[in-house]
Amino acid sequence: MGGALVVTVFGSSRPHEGDADYEEARILGRSLAKHGFFVCSGGYGGVMEAVSRGAKEAGGKTFGVTAEFFKAAKLNAWIDVEVRRESWEERLFELIRRADGFVACKGGTGTLVELAVVWEMLNKSVMSEKPFAVLGDFWQPVLDRVREVELGHPAPWGEANGRLVYRATSPDDVANHLTMKLKQA
Repeated sequence: MGGALVVTVFGSSRPHEGDADYEEARILGRSLAKHGFFVCSGGYGGVMEAVSRGAKEAGGKTFGVTAEFFKAAKLNAWIDVEVRRESWEERLFELIRRADGFVACKGGTGTLVELAVVWEMLNKSVMSEKPFAVLGDFWQPVLDRVREVELGHPAPWGEANGRLVYRATSPDDVANHLTMKLKQA
């Protein structure tokens, strides 16, 4: 898929068409595609489907990284290229490897793991610096807790490499932030 920049989007598999979270992810996909990004997701339903659908509606390209591990899950109809891996872990690291930037939408434990793994890889400089945004306030308590300041001094468990995760207020804010970060690089 050429030299276009790829943004991997993480999020819950639970939202359905018409749900606010689904529609927000759909708008996110549109905005990312309009900014010229290819959209990569886990390839299944919920946020993954919505962001892929939005990207396709805006004329964008999509990747779906799926896994043999999820035998009952079906690839969503909005994926251009499926990349299949054997295990859940291989799938996660393929989603990370393909990305030039990341977005975490609302989600459960799976999305929390994805957020934590990418954040830690950035924090420990395991991978090159890549922009990472969370959409909305959902993850703010997690960010605040990790970044907690005690008596004016950074907590020992905070980020070693500065503010690595940007909290975006809207899908357009996500796309604008990633564009600014990736185009200046």
